Amino acid sequence: MPEQTITIGNKQFDVACQPGEEHYLEAAAKMLDAEAQTLLSQIGRVPSERMLLMAGLMLADKTAAAEDRQRLAENEVAALKSELRALRERPAPEPETVQVAVVPDEVTSAMAELAARAEALAEHIDRQGRSEGS
Repeated sequence: MPEQTITIGNKQFDVACQPGEEHYLEAAAKMLDAEAQTLLSQIGRVPSERMLLMAGLMLADKTAAAEDRQRLAENEVAALKSELRALRERPAPEPETVQVAVVPDEVTSAMAELAARAEALAEHIDRQGRSEGS
């Protein structure tokens, strides 16, 4: 079992760990040391046991808060997944019927004929007006 020397609160400790887990031990020791350094800067000299206890409690408090945030996030994700599933499973909306007025060909032809007659009549009136005016 590899043995590592870690420093926490300016004190060195020899700690054994499983082979390949040295980097986890170093990361954990850095976190604990950061809390210990905070304590030392606020309180000053503290016995090792008390420093380790207080630093451990501070880390536990941070961990509990992180677990609460994680639990809330997981609940929110579960609710969103449930909502998404419900939206995907609901039936498609009924197709909407749109009615478009269709003008029969007879009406279109009649209107074209009326337009042609109106133009012819307007032209006739225009010619009459010009011949009377001369």
